[in-house]
Amino acid sequence: MAIDLRTIEGLAPDQAALKAAAGLAKPGKWSGLAASGDGRLLWGECAGSGANPYRVIADLDELGNKCTCPSRKFPCKHVLALFWLHAERIVTFPAAETPEWVGDWLGRRRKTGGGGAPAAAAAAGPKDIAAASAPAEAAPVPEDAKASERREAAAARRAEDTERAVLDALDALEQWLGDQLRLGLAGFIDDATARCRRIAARLVDGKAAVLAGRLDELPSRLLTLPAGDRLRGAVVELGKLVCLARAWRAARDDAELRRAVIGAETRETVLADPAAPRLTTLWEVLAEQIRTRRDGLVSQTTWLLALGDGGPRFAMLVDFYPASAGRRGSVFTPGEQFAGELVFYPARAPLRALLASREPLPFGERHPWPAPAAAIDDALAALHLAEPWRLETPVLLPAGRIAVDSGGGAWWRAAGGGDALPLATPAEGAIAATGLDGAAALWAGGRLELLAAQTAWGRIDTDG
Repeated sequence: MAIDLRTIEGLAPDQAALKAAAGLAKPGKWSGLAASGDGRLLWGECAGSGANPYRVIADLDELGNKCTCPSRKFPCKHVLALFWLHAERIVTFPAAETPEWVGDWLGRRRKTGGGGAPAAAAAAGPKDIAAASAPAEAAPVPEDAKASERREAAAARRAEDTERAVLDALDALEQWLGDQLRLGLAGFIDDATARCRRIAARLVDGKAAVLAGRLDELPSRLLTLPAGDRLRGAVVELGKLVCLARAWRAARDDAELRRAVIGAETRETVLADPAAPRLTTLWEVLAEQIRTRRDGLVSQTTWLLALGDGGPRFAMLVDFYPASAGRRGSVFTPGEQFAGELVFYPARAPLRALLASREPLPFGERHPWPAPAAAIDDALAALHLAEPWRLETPVLLPAGRIAVDSGGGAWWRAAGGGDALPLATPAEGAIAATGLDGAAALWAGGRLELLAAQTAWGRIDTDG
């Protein structure tokens, strides 16, 4: 009985309804929010333009729903917002006795075969209906099996519809990519915001929500580059989109590709997946990145470094929440070390993960960073070959120093010469004035974004 944003996007009749629902997914818009004792039913009243609020009901089990608003869309924005409030845990839904208006709707659904209880439940009172919805200890009722079959059939139809919509959206994307090359990338850079917004809207309509977000954020990534480097950046970004689109066509059932195009699996799905890599070791919190996206969501990314051996070196914990909910407090502190188990989303090079358990280290206990890879170029090349569409790649740098060229650009340079890589932002403060025993950074857009560094006199955070 769990629902996530990916499911909500699949239920939405169009992008306009989904956008309107996001605006209604605020506690101040609602009253009387509650859930049935078994957690299956949700209900609440949403303030509208009239004198009386709209009454909204949703069934998490079968995704049935009802709203008293006059909208011709099904489900309407109020139903989508109710699902959204529950999926993102924006508010709590306390268990409560089923109101009469909810019981009436539930009774009508059962009478017409919409639920798993006998039709006689329609004549029962709220308490009787709640009792009837509890699983029977006797032999299973035949309607329960039929309801399960209906749910499975509906899920299969939604999956087919989504796949068909994504294929059409990717056709539109590849045509759009060809148009940008035909018209010239210099013009694309000047008009990137408007052009990317149009194709992103088409991708959202095509159920490719994650890919749409990537297109919507592309102009801002280009603008962070120096003016002379934006043309190269555009070529790289568009090339990655081609790789991703064609990889998805070749392996539409690949979980990693679906994650990059449509949406991620639920937390419950990943934790229950026997194929999901698990790693129990010591971890250090490198940095936390909080970014407000154009779709009204805030992404909160925590980067971790594994201090032991035997699994992925880096881990990325990601959370999303509506910007309207205000900034959330962090449960991590940069530089903090802890013992914990992480469950990684299955991938060619696992990176995104979920925190399954966490134990603090004894007071004052600290562990050193692991040794970096011998050849940085080889490490980056291996990851890019595995996932050529990836935007950010974490890397552990050996001893070095920050240098500044004659034009004011900042570079990381390995100790004793050798490798030199440009930094995405100017080097300021203590990090620009001392030798580094090691550093952790993100390689993105042909530049390094430092997350944290180790020096002879302690750790330096970089506000990544």
